Amino acid sequence: MTDSDDRLTATPAGVRLGPLEQIADGGARNFVLQLRAGRFHGFVVRRGGDVVGYVDRCPHMGLPLARVLDDYLARGRIACSWHGALFRIEDGECVGGPCPGTRLTPWPVAVVDGIVTTG
Repeated sequence: MTDSDDRLTATPAGVRLGPLEQIADGGARNFVLQLRAGRFHGFVVRRGGDVVGYVDRCPHMGLPLARVLDDYLARGRIACSWHGALFRIEDGECVGGPCPGTRLTPWPVAVVDGIVTTG
């Protein structure tokens, strides 16, 4: 599955991604999960003890957001490194660039007993 159109946009609940500490506070981390149905690409942003996750796909062109691994944030926003779109961390809404009125696809994640887990 090399075509980005064939990527999954959701994961099952309860998948343990790893310790919260593996994501720097104020940073983001990419996750690629190989599931029976195909491959899922997502990322998680950490703010203190809280996390928010999104499918790693820009609504403008369908490309992954980061050209460099884990490089999702700029100026306090999620940024698409291809076309400069900016998204709010808390809800994924586009607030700048070529995709007004769109938002990132949420990926439900939570911290359970110190482990980032899919919701």
